[in-house]
Amino acid sequence: MLSRHIKAALALTAAAICWSPVTVYAATTVIPTTSFSDYSTFESFWAYLYPWGSDHNGSARMVGNSTDHIHIVVASSTLSLIATPTSNPSPPTSTANPNPAIHYASGAIHAQSQITVTSTNGYTISGEFSAPTTFGTWPAFCSLSFNSWPPETDIGEWKGTANNWFNTFNTSSIVKSTLVSWPTDLSFHALKAVLTAEPDNADVRIDFYMDNVLQTTQFGQGFVGQPLWLIINLQASGSAGSPGPPGTTTYKVRNMLVTRTGS
Repeated sequence: MLSRHIKAALALTAAAICWSPVTVYAATTVIPTTSFSDYSTFESFWAYLYPWGSDHNGSARMVGNSTDHIHIVVASSTLSLIATPTSNPSPPTSTANPNPAIHYASGAIHAQSQITVTSTNGYTISGEFSAPTTFGTWPAFCSLSFNSWPPETDIGEWKGTANNWFNTFNTSSIVKSTLVSWPTDLSFHALKAVLTAEPDNADVRIDFYMDNVLQTTQFGQGFVGQPLWLIINLQASGSAGSPGPPGTTTYKVRNMLVTRTGS
């Protein structure tokens, strides 16, 4: 039998274990679900166009500002990006590689603050999307490196087919892609990415969900400490194929939420 002194020591040890303080961090809201409630709220969290300007690697030039809402519309707590065919654009080709001809005026926005996964914090990014899948349409919701490319993570990317692409670019040639079927009826569906640092404090684990069901897990090599832009855009042609759509195309997003956990 254990002596009275040993029993007392064990009891004190057990009590210390049970009552050891554990630091629990509440989630901090970075972008609330109300960010598309009106233009004033929108402009406190988001900025117009790409972080670098109006052009990228497709045939649509982004157009919009605080007084021009033809292609970037905020109404009924929903963001709508609208692409329309255009003629005589100036300049006639994109200023970004691979310099495709411009055939559309469209919309893009980016978050004013970057997300940076560290050894002590992670991010959850979610929203509901009505994405067109017509051949030649190229909507996306992605995170791109603030400093250089890659890193890149695509939470939503539709390339003119009835699939959403979850992508992680470690280099231009080392890419992980997972295709998930996407409805063609323009109904809203939820996408989510949970980004957390791996134990090596260098790589980032990315869990991708559709309608709250885990679809795939990918890993961003060296993503820890890399600030990332959040971008929502509606491109055309490029990876979605040519020619682009013959008429107006609309891409909608609602209930966007970005939270940070950790210190």
